[in-house]
Amino acid sequence: MDIKLSQCFIAVDDHDKALAFYRDVLGFEVRNDVGFEGFRWVTVGSPSQPDVDIVLEPPSADPNTPPADKEALEELLAKGLLRGVIFSTEDVDAVFDRISAAGAEVLQEPTDQPYGVRDCSFRDPAGNMLRFNQVRER
Repeated sequence: MDIKLSQCFIAVDDHDKALAFYRDVLGFEVRNDVGFEGFRWVTVGSPSQPDVDIVLEPPSADPNTPPADKEALEELLAKGLLRGVIFSTEDVDAVFDRISAAGAEVLQEPTDQPYGVRDCSFRDPAGNMLRFNQVRER
């Protein structure tokens, strides 16, 4: 059986700020930008992974979400408490320099971890934690 990741979702509170970060800072392609019934979904992805899409969507994209739940999700996003995403790279130090030069909030500078990666982390404009890993040579 062959199972692969096709899409993942990142909650954003402002698509234009998210696009400026994911497209202009990270260098992702914009693959789709769709509005429907007052919602907007933007799909981006790494040029090196054409079969994996990242959907940038509101914290509660389900129109049937009760208002109290929608408010709770928006508050969690604002606090940076929704789950993050981990990306891999061949040069974590170069990625760190590029993203920090763009003004992103640094959570962790490049660090050699005991579990075999060198990594760093940032917050995207919506507050999501993004971690960047580079497997260390052994």
